[in-house]
Amino acid sequence: MVTTATTSEAAVRAILARVPDPELPVTSVVDLGMIHSVQVGAAGIEVTVLPTFLGCPALELILGSIRDALTPLGVPVEVRTTLAVPWTSERISAEGRRALAAAGIAPPSDPADLRCPHCDSARTVLDNAFGPTQCRSLHYCPDCRQPFEAIRVM
Repeated sequence: MVTTATTSEAAVRAILARVPDPELPVTSVVDLGMIHSVQVGAAGIEVTVLPTFLGCPALELILGSIRDALTPLGVPVEVRTTLAVPWTSERISAEGRRALAAAGIAPPSDPADLRCPHCDSARTVLDNAFGPTQCRSLHYCPDCRQPFEAIRVM
């Protein structure tokens, strides 16, 4: 059995780096910058998460996925959210941005500098400010004629 004495914060963060976001499964909750803090102590593991949006329908699933990923460590796990620090799209890591672009989703950028993830054209058109989730918008690229989603800047 693993104990908190043999579990480090780095080990917990390594596990969290493999927990995918259910709405953007090409990225992890770590790459999206959702992990606010990780505490490993005598009482167990405590993870505090920053929601990307208030009312995010996937939030409970994310919290449960984090809990499930850490449960095999065999110590008590508490996962909670905080609004003490607002999540912003600037928290997305370079690796997360690369993964989004590779999946055809434009990473967050200045709306005036939004580039098509398929052909890198700067000539893009906003189709709808609200995409399939609250954190994405729908766009179209006239150059390669492909629709794409973009992470909204927050």
